[in-house]
Amino acid sequence: MSIDTRLWGGKIRKLTPYVAGEQPKVANLCKLNTNENPFPPSPKAVAAMQAVLAQDAQALRLYPDPESDELRQVLADYHGLSCEQVFVGNGSDEVLAFIFACFFVKERPLLMPDVSYSFYPVYAQTFDVATHIIPLKEDFSIDPDDYRIPCGGVILPNPNAPTGVLLGIESIRKLASEHPNSVIVIDEAYIDYADDVKSASAIGLIDEFDNLVVTQTFSKSRSLAGLRVGAAFANANLIAALSTYKNSFNSYPIDRLAQAGAAASVLDEVYFEEKRQAVITLRQNLTASLVGLGFTVLPSAANFVFAKPNHQTLDTKEVFEKLREAGVIVRHWDKPRIKDYLRITVGTAEQNARLIEALQKIFATA
Repeated sequence: MSIDTRLWGGKIRKLTPYVAGEQPKVANLCKLNTNENPFPPSPKAVAAMQAVLAQDAQALRLYPDPESDELRQVLADYHGLSCEQVFVGNGSDEVLAFIFACFFVKERPLLMPDVSYSFYPVYAQTFDVATHIIPLKEDFSIDPDDYRIPCGGVILPNPNAPTGVLLGIESIRKLASEHPNSVIVIDEAYIDYADDVKSASAIGLIDEFDNLVVTQTFSKSRSLAGLRVGAAFANANLIAALSTYKNSFNSYPIDRLAQAGAAASVLDEVYFEEKRQAVITLRQNLTASLVGLGFTVLPSAANFVFAKPNHQTLDTKEVFEKLREAGVIVRHWDKPRIKDYLRITVGTAEQNARLIEALQKIFATA
């Protein structure tokens, strides 16, 4: 359908929107393209949301707590912070958008990796943030020394997306210490899938650096992508800026059900750890199976793997398309540095087996 942009403002005409992983409605689909958790959310999170309705469904006619104080306190207690160091919003994407607006509209450019979360350039364009793109190393790792240049801020995912490669905590400390007058944002959407979360997360550095912001999401390890809840952790002064922007944009961001479900999911540590470890085991098994088929697989600390087929006659795009024909959806970007790789979500044991079986058939008949 042709779009008539006659009544559009000049700004919107220039934007190139983010393209999310497709959500096809196809029967018997093996969906491994959007990094959703293969396991359901905590039963306690579901029960907490049901309890809100059971106890007082009439409460839904009232606005929710605009500051999500209970949820923020639960997160603060979990991470050993004060409530004033925690901000929550509609998914980490909204939180990141506020971060761009609050901290990166400056004369000096924002530094970010060339292979990274593809929403960052969209935000930069939306908020008129100048950027300086830093190439990853040949092994797709981030070298903090490459960021030793004047800047208005730094943003990077850790583990990186779509590669899954983890940056060590000392490298993050180095970034924060070398740019004391710029905000350093570490996007930890997938950090819970690192083998040792406590030592891998930059949240432990917040009291050490007043220029550090760490974002996390409930969409991945908490299995609550359908709720849209995200969080930022930082010095209280930075959180105050985010709250100011939020209250100038959307003062009631998280609904009652989402606040209750998210808080309960954090409190259910036993279930969280059980499913976190299960995904890590599934990732290890999937990696071994792909390597057995001749793939090169980058070391992943996420709930996905970044894998290169290395087939003699089929290129990566052909493998992607043949998997799709077999009802298995993975992610492929037709971009120079990563066009030879597929990003594959870690699924259930059954989903992973179906993927491997499909690949075996594809390679056998190529």
